[in-house]
Amino acid sequence: MGRVFRSLDDVEFNRFFTDFRFTAYRLESLQRYDVSYEKAEFDLFLGGQQRGEFPGIARWIDETVRPARAAGKLLHRVHVVEEPLSDYVRFECAWSYTHTVRAGEDVRLIPVSSGEWPTGMPHYDYWLFDSSILITMHYEEDGTFEAAEIVDDAERIVQANFWRDMAVGRSIPFPAFAEKYDSVF
Repeated sequence: MGRVFRSLDDVEFNRFFTDFRFTAYRLESLQRYDVSYEKAEFDLFLGGQQRGEFPGIARWIDETVRPARAAGKLLHRVHVVEEPLSDYVRFECAWSYTHTVRAGEDVRLIPVSSGEWPTGMPHYDYWLFDSSILITMHYEEDGTFEAAEIVDDAERIVQANFWRDMAVGRSIPFPAFAEKYDSVF
């Protein structure tokens, strides 16, 4: 294994999001992420407030999504989501994906029934940069970030590419998914 990052704010970790040449892909598998930059907004959402993007997402859009798209790079993700949707996934759709998609991120979802999982898909998160740099994302059971780890094993990198292609092929673009849940977000 390669380098391990213990913070999402690690400068070296964040360099991957500016230095990739062609593609940055994320597989998301959790139904809740517990990250500090979303806590206040998630509480507002749970309280019934309708708001737009928030500082953490605005930063992601301004520092990552828009510069990548302006440079002709593809930034995309697939999130496997259980139905009925968790409060967190509803929040993520309404307060994050709606805005990142508008800015140029290709967000897709694979809806599954609660307790089910798409056959052949991993049940963990990862980033794949330029189809050659694999970073696995590790979270506690409650969605708290634990670590990100660079994977040097060529077989695992090839497998992650296969999973990416499978996930994209099985997924629904966020705008089409959102139409089904417009009143729920």
